[in-house]
Amino acid sequence: MMRLHNLRPRPGARHRVKRLGCGESSGHGKTSGKGHKGQKARSGGSIRLGFEGGQMPLIRRLPKRGFNNAAFHKHYAIVNIDDLNAFEAGVVINEQVLRESNLVRGHFAGIKILGDGELKHGLNGELKHGLTVEADKVSAMAREKIEKAGGTITLRQGRARKSGAIGERDQAEISAGEASTERVSKARGKKRSSPKSSAKTKSRGKKKASRES
Repeated sequence: MMRLHNLRPRPGARHRVKRLGCGESSGHGKTSGKGHKGQKARSGGSIRLGFEGGQMPLIRRLPKRGFNNAAFHKHYAIVNIDDLNAFEAGVVINEQVLRESNLVRGHFAGIKILGDGELKHGLNGELKHGLTVEADKVSAMAREKIEKAGGTITLRQGRARKSGAIGERDQAEISAGEASTERVSKARGKKRSSPKSSAKTKSRGKKKASRES
């Protein structure tokens, strides 16, 4: 039985202190493993990562092209058919149940069901007591196996509704922005047309005066 008086660190967790400057026979005497002089032999002397002595570093010499979509990648928690055998027949399997059973953990955009393995529920003629699975994505093989065992799959619509609401807001903002740009353009057109019209009236007046003369 483990008690406070017999607790020990794990083997390999603690190491012997490296003793420096204790003679040449120790292998770490004289320069203590730092070599002869130079920046890296000094106390606190170090070179930052990527520094190449003043020449153009490799990270700046290489060209940067293209677009990386990694920042917008959506990570889905994967649950296979074989993992669903841990639940009893008739259970509604959702994100909360999967988290409590430690089948999914951490942050993710949604839950995806894949068809690896066989579902044992409903194989003894108890098709009416199949599982009910709530997920965001389901593969064709997984859907076929779950429905064959008498289970049902419901795709979660919460994220879709949220995205739809955001889309409506964006559309409203876009329409308001378009209306404001139209007003600004009309105002600019009026400002531009006013000096032109005055110039035209002046030129017409000059022409009439020349004709009368």
